[in-house]
Amino acid sequence: MIIDINTLLAWGAVYKKVGRDEIIFSEGAECSYYNQLVSGIVKWVNINEEGKEYIQTMIEPGECFGELPLFDDGLYAASAIADEEVVLIRLRKNTFLQLIKENNEIHFAFTKLLAKRVRFKFLLLKSIAYHAPEVRIAALLNYLKKENKNFCTNCNQLKLTRQQIADMTGLRVETVIRSMRIMHDKGHLVIERGKVYY
Repeated sequence: MIIDINTLLAWGAVYKKVGRDEIIFSEGAECSYYNQLVSGIVKWVNINEEGKEYIQTMIEPGECFGELPLFDDGLYAASAIADEEVVLIRLRKNTFLQLIKENNEIHFAFTKLLAKRVRFKFLLLKSIAYHAPEVRIAALLNYLKKENKNFCTNCNQLKLTRQQIADMTGLRVETVIRSMRIMHDKGHLVIERGKVYY
């Protein structure tokens, strides 16, 4: 968790409940709030003119999202959509900026988070530019496993669908299904009753 919920509440943050498939904010909109997920899953996506989604990342409880315009005063670079019913806590932008000015440890945590997210994008871009689909998928899964994201905590089961993996790697879902089967046959992952273990 980037900011403790009690700290956010003390600074005037409020909870917001959002239904499945509801848009929390849209790409190109102005940023008014710091958002942190309390429960549920949020997909952070870009959607092209044909409606195809490219998932930037799947946000899990405790994570923040949409933070770029908090720091550069730009517009949202992607949309945030509730993948299921979610509860988030949000703090007005100007209050958030004052909070991090007064709390160096929180500011440093954001610097570290932004560096991790940039590193993740470099990893994905490198795998897209140079490698076969299996390598793209492996790069994504290795990163998510290392970051303890999108995997069950008690086992190695991946919580993403094949479509979500396709949307995160820029591959077609059919390519992901075929590539994951190849990875299974080579012993790089296990597919058991439709569930993926890595």
